[in-house]
Amino acid sequence: MQRKIINIKVGSKNPVKINAATTAMAQLFPDSIIEVKGMDAPSGVAAQPMTDSETRQGAINRVHYCQQQDTQDTKANYYFAMEGGVDNFDFGPATFAYIAIGHKDQLAIGRSAILPLPMQVYRALEAGEELGHVMDRLFNTINIKQKGGAIGLLTHGHATRESNYTQAIILAMAPLLNPDIYAQTC
Repeated sequence: MQRKIINIKVGSKNPVKINAATTAMAQLFPDSIIEVKGMDAPSGVAAQPMTDSETRQGAINRVHYCQQQDTQDTKANYYFAMEGGVDNFDFGPATFAYIAIGHKDQLAIGRSAILPLPMQVYRALEAGEELGHVMDRLFNTINIKQKGGAIGLLTHGHATRESNYTQAIILAMAPLLNPDIYAQTC
């Protein structure tokens, strides 16, 4: 039996995001061959999104950009975008990511778990820095955003940026895996 090939385009060349997409889809479709390609896709929002809605919009913009770049010959089965952002909630500042998934004419949206941030980190973000740069300075690392991320540093490696994205992708896929149930209205 020939295995089905699932082509995915990720709106980033960041290996963390590409690996998360590959891992999530391999878990969801274990009998398929998963082919993932990253591409530079602008978010259309600030380099460091500072609100929940700005972060969500960045993920949606990246997916739409990827879809618009494709021709009939290069069409993917799925388009993924992961946009990391921060916000200052009632309980304090936190970082999270939005996941946008385009499939045919559908758009699925999900959000990752949140990671509380130290106030000193949030203040640096308010001053215009990006989270990865702040974490590199605080922990004396280099390019942590393409590795374990702030999540890996602040959880002492018990969770990573990639593991957080992987879980969020799997959850965001629910409407696409169960279209009949999600299409029902009450």
